[in-house]
Amino acid sequence: MLGMDTPAKRKPAQRAPSMKLSTAASGSSAKPFLRFYHSKELRTKTNAVLTTLEGARDPTVHRGTLANLAVELTNAGLDYYFLKPLKFAKAGFVVEQSASLGMTGVQQLMGSVIRNIIARMDGPQLLSVGTSLRQFMR
Repeated sequence: MLGMDTPAKRKPAQRAPSMKLSTAASGSSAKPFLRFYHSKELRTKTNAVLTTLEGARDPTVHRGTLANLAVELTNAGLDYYFLKPLKFAKAGFVVEQSASLGMTGVQQLMGSVIRNIIARMDGPQLLSVGTSLRQFMR
Protein backbone atom coordinates (compact mmCIF):
# COMPACT_ATOMS: atom_id res chain seq x y z
CA MET A 1 0.00 0.00 0.00
CA LEU A 2 1.32 3.42 -0.88
CA GLY A 3 1.89 5.96 1.85
CA MET A 4 0.34 9.39 1.61
CA ASP A 5 3.69 10.95 0.66
CA THR A 6 4.75 8.23 -1.78
CA PRO A 7 3.87 9.05 -5.39
CA ALA A 8 2.42 6.24 -7.44
CA LYS A 9 4.80 5.03 -10.13
CA ARG A 10 3.42 4.82 -13.62
CA LYS A 11 4.56 2.29 -16.14
CA PRO A 12 5.75 3.83 -19.38
CA ALA A 13 3.35 3.45 -22.27
CA GLN A 14 4.11 0.45 -24.43
CA ARG A 15 3.95 0.58 -28.19
CA ALA A 16 1.36 -1.60 -29.83
CA PRO A 17 2.83 -4.56 -31.72
CA SER A 18 3.06 -4.00 -35.44
CA MET A 19 0.32 -5.40 -37.61
CA LYS A 20 1.24 -8.66 -39.29
CA LEU A 21 -0.38 -9.95 -42.44
CA SER A 22 -2.36 -13.16 -42.32
CA THR A 23 -0.78 -16.42 -43.39
CA ALA A 24 -2.50 -16.20 -46.75
CA ALA A 25 -1.25 -12.67 -47.35
CA SER A 26 2.32 -12.93 -46.13
CA GLY A 27 3.11 -16.61 -46.48
CA SER A 28 5.48 -16.32 -43.52
CA SER A 29 3.26 -16.58 -40.44
CA ALA A 30 1.59 -19.69 -39.12
CA LYS A 31 -0.91 -17.78 -36.97
CA PRO A 32 -4.58 -18.58 -37.48
CA PHE A 33 -6.91 -15.89 -38.78
CA LEU A 34 -10.53 -15.20 -39.61
CA ARG A 35 -11.82 -13.32 -42.60
CA PHE A 36 -15.18 -12.33 -43.88
CA TYR A 37 -16.43 -11.76 -47.36
CA HIS A 38 -18.19 -8.55 -48.24
CA SER A 39 -19.97 -7.31 -51.32
CA LYS A 40 -18.16 -6.31 -54.48
CA GLU A 41 -19.68 -2.83 -54.08
CA LEU A 42 -18.25 -2.46 -50.58
CA ARG A 43 -14.83 -3.62 -51.78
CA THR A 44 -14.94 -1.08 -54.63
CA LYS A 45 -15.96 1.64 -52.20
CA THR A 46 -13.22 0.63 -49.75
CA ASN A 47 -10.55 0.77 -52.44
CA ALA A 48 -11.80 4.17 -53.64
CA VAL A 49 -11.81 5.67 -50.13
CA LEU A 50 -8.35 4.30 -49.33
CA THR A 51 -6.90 5.49 -52.64
CA THR A 52 -8.32 8.97 -52.04
CA LEU A 53 -7.01 9.01 -48.46
CA GLU A 54 -3.54 7.85 -49.49
CA GLY A 55 -3.31 10.44 -52.27
CA ALA A 56 -4.55 13.37 -50.22
CA ARG A 57 -2.30 16.27 -49.31
CA ASP A 58 -4.22 16.50 -46.06
CA PRO A 59 -5.68 13.12 -45.06
CA THR A 60 -7.63 14.74 -42.22
CA VAL A 61 -10.06 16.14 -44.80
CA HIS A 62 -11.27 12.56 -45.30
CA ARG A 63 -11.86 11.67 -41.63
CA GLY A 64 -15.63 11.47 -42.04
CA THR A 65 -15.45 9.33 -45.15
CA LEU A 66 -12.98 6.92 -43.52
CA ALA A 67 -15.08 6.77 -40.36
CA ASN A 68 -18.21 5.95 -42.36
CA LEU A 69 -16.31 3.25 -44.24
CA ALA A 70 -15.00 1.76 -40.99
CA VAL A 71 -18.56 1.66 -39.63
CA GLU A 72 -19.85 0.03 -42.81
CA LEU A 73 -17.10 -2.61 -42.74
CA THR A 74 -17.73 -3.28 -39.05
CA ASN A 75 -21.44 -3.73 -39.70
CA ALA A 76 -20.72 -6.10 -42.60
CA GLY A 77 -18.39 -8.12 -40.37
CA LEU A 78 -20.92 -8.33 -37.53
CA ASP A 79 -23.54 -9.51 -39.97
CA TYR A 80 -21.20 -12.09 -41.47
CA TYR A 81 -19.95 -13.49 -38.15
CA PHE A 82 -23.13 -13.34 -36.11
CA LEU A 83 -26.39 -12.89 -37.98
CA LYS A 84 -25.67 -15.12 -40.99
CA PRO A 85 -24.69 -18.12 -38.83
CA LEU A 86 -27.99 -17.76 -36.94
CA LYS A 87 -29.89 -17.86 -40.20
CA PHE A 88 -27.92 -20.89 -41.41
CA ALA A 89 -28.55 -22.61 -38.08
CA LYS A 90 -32.27 -21.94 -38.49
CA ALA A 91 -32.38 -20.64 -34.95
CA GLY A 92 -35.93 -19.43 -35.46
CA PHE A 93 -37.70 -16.22 -36.24
CA VAL A 94 -37.82 -14.91 -32.66
CA VAL A 95 -34.14 -15.61 -32.03
CA GLU A 96 -33.12 -14.04 -35.34
CA GLN A 97 -35.26 -10.95 -34.70
CA SER A 98 -33.91 -10.59 -31.16
CA ALA A 99 -30.35 -10.92 -32.43
CA SER A 100 -31.01 -8.44 -35.22
CA LEU A 101 -32.48 -5.90 -32.80
CA GLY A 102 -29.54 -6.36 -30.43
CA MET A 103 -27.04 -6.00 -33.24
CA THR A 104 -28.71 -2.77 -34.35
CA GLY A 105 -28.03 -1.32 -30.91
CA VAL A 106 -24.44 -2.58 -30.95
CA GLN A 107 -23.88 -1.12 -34.41
CA GLN A 108 -25.23 2.27 -33.38
CA LEU A 109 -23.00 2.39 -30.31
CA MET A 110 -19.92 1.15 -32.15
CA GLY A 111 -20.58 3.53 -35.02
CA SER A 112 -20.61 6.47 -32.65
CA VAL A 113 -17.39 5.33 -30.97
CA ILE A 114 -15.63 4.69 -34.30
CA ARG A 115 -16.63 8.10 -35.67
CA ASN A 116 -15.49 9.90 -32.50
CA ILE A 117 -12.12 8.15 -32.49
CA ILE A 118 -11.39 8.70 -36.18
CA ALA A 119 -12.51 12.35 -35.91
CA ARG A 120 -9.61 12.96 -33.50
CA MET A 121 -6.89 11.28 -35.58
CA ASP A 122 -4.14 13.15 -37.36
CA GLY A 123 -2.91 12.45 -40.89
CA PRO A 124 -0.35 9.72 -40.08
CA GLN A 125 -2.85 7.93 -37.83
CA LEU A 126 -5.49 7.99 -40.56
CA LEU A 127 -3.00 6.61 -43.07
CA SER A 128 -2.12 3.87 -40.59
CA VAL A 129 -5.78 2.89 -40.34
CA GLY A 130 -5.93 2.83 -44.13
CA THR A 131 -2.85 0.61 -44.29
CA SER A 132 -4.42 -1.80 -41.82
CA LEU A 133 -7.60 -1.97 -43.88
CA ARG A 134 -5.56 -2.72 -47.02
CA GLN A 135 -3.78 -5.53 -45.17
CA PHE A 136 -7.09 -7.02 -44.06
CA MET A 137 -8.25 -7.05 -47.68
CA ARG A 138 -5.42 -9.26 -48.90
